[in-house]
Amino acid sequence: MLLHGWPDSILGWSDLVAALNAAGWRTLVPFLRGFGPNRFLAPDTPRSGQACAIAADVEALADGLDIERFALIGHDWGARASYALAALRSERIERLVALSVGHAPPAPLGLRQAQNYWYHWYFGEAALREDPRALCRHLWQSWSPGWAFPDSLFEAAAQAFDNPDWIAVTLHSYRQRWGFAAGDPAHATWEGRLAQGLPIPVPTLVLHGADDRCNDPSTSADASLFVGRYRRLLLPGVGHFPQREAPETVSAAVLDWLGTPGQAGNRAL
Repeated sequence: MLLHGWPDSILGWSDLVAALNAAGWRTLVPFLRGFGPNRFLAPDTPRSGQACAIAADVEALADGLDIERFALIGHDWGARASYALAALRSERIERLVALSVGHAPPAPLGLRQAQNYWYHWYFGEAALREDPRALCRHLWQSWSPGWAFPDSLFEAAAQAFDNPDWIAVTLHSYRQRWGFAAGDPAHATWEGRLAQGLPIPVPTLVLHGADDRCNDPSTSADASLFVGRYRRLLLPGVGHFPQREAPETVSAAVLDWLGTPGQAGNRAL
């Protein structure tokens, strides 16, 4: 199962999915809540963007499809949710691949990373409603300064931001992350457990662009919470979107990490 990030869509996984399918893997590539065609079933469900909520969505999807164990690949928001699920439900995850985000004990932000995160505090409903495409295109450009992506590529991804809940989910994600909004009470138990710094026993591969201007590569350098097999690769000349910027390199690394479908009793995705 491959989980995209913000602001992106399932299209970011196209090259990796093709490589996985060619190697015999079955893939599920869901839109995250608040993106694309996804809709909440009830009007009173909190439009939460917290990592635990997305992790719960992933588990519910696997349950609905009667999938007990699966490999999990996440980028950005998807990586944060993947870490959460791997820490809380390690028995469900066969292998984990995280792109562009680290999993480390809580620590004060360094000055460089605080500067990178300016948009977390810039966000307001007006800023997102006024011209979300211009804002998100600016973030793509600044996060991956060496990547000259065509407008058509960005516009195809940006269609996922037209979801009526995208703004609410986006605002909640960043406000809740910094304590400016309460989390969904339905996930309070998981949030409490994660706050204790749960280790991840799942075999984990971390891929991080050396030129990432969203999450500085130093933010994924701490491996103290990984207690299973672990590997981290820095990708030279790559920014925040490795799966888009260096698809062949990422595909080769992921396939090497996942191994053969069905290996070790996998019910492979």
